Amino acid sequence: MSEEPDEPLVRFETEGPVAWLTLNRPRYRNAQNSALLYALDDAFARFAADDELIVAVLGGAGDHFSAGHDLKSPGLDYEKSFDRRTMWWDHVGKAGADRTWAREEEIYLGMYRRWRAIPKPTIAVVQGACLAGALKLAWACDLIVAADDAYFADPLVLMGVNGVEAFKHPWECGIRFAKEMLFTGRPFSAQRAYELGMVNRVVPVADLHATAAELAADIARMPRLSLALAKSAVHAAEEAMGQRVAMDTALALHQIGHLQNELVNGSRTAGQGVDEIRTAMDPPVVPAES
Repeated sequence: MSEEPDEPLVRFETEGPVAWLTLNRPRYRNAQNSALLYALDDAFARFAADDELIVAVLGGAGDHFSAGHDLKSPGLDYEKSFDRRTMWWDHVGKAGADRTWAREEEIYLGMYRRWRAIPKPTIAVVQGACLAGALKLAWACDLIVAADDAYFADPLVLMGVNGVEAFKHPWECGIRFAKEMLFTGRPFSAQRAYELGMVNRVVPVADLHATAAELAADIARMPRLSLALAKSAVHAAEEAMGQRVAMDTALALHQIGHLQNELVNGSRTAGQGVDEIRTAMDPPVVPAES
């Protein structure tokens, strides 16, 4: 099936000083094709430019936040050109690493950095799946509120690469768990993410919107410039810990993985296959309370 006609890929709604941005491909668990990411970039730009809006809340329509990169939906648009948002050349028509690196520098790491740098607070609200490329959407936001049914995973080592392109794992999960997360590819629960410090709050699914709205309202009462200064100060601390250089290195390693796949298997994503990756991203089994 194709996309629904006349339905925006990203819904943009406002409630006072709060913008609600909603990924709107629920039929495909909000899998991220290029069109969706450019639509999200437009929505974030609209939020950033509006002086009446102080906080943005990013969520996903349907039962899932996002299943990550679009690997095989009818809306797959890898070879389509879009209005570029970074200074990298267009990937379309290029070969090998020239094609893949240009695209991923643009829509994955490049857009992550644009969204992270918005000088206004952002909150991700996560229900259901937050998998692979979806991590960069949540990690680009300043705070994460998760439903108790949310689960997270980065299984891209199965694809022969070192993880998602916006490689923030050590800062979000700590060194030890970042390695476990990548080495096993197994999903982990919202509660585990909270214990690791990756998630700010875990609430019942039914309370997700209200909790995010309350948190956004608390933030929106603060002076806008002070919020921007506080956000910049925290980001400076992350950069002092080498985050930007590490992410640049990780993207280069990611490209080596893609190139190896093409040389050996004839496909940039040749690992154990899309179906096995999807199986690896099934929700974690949480033991029942005794």
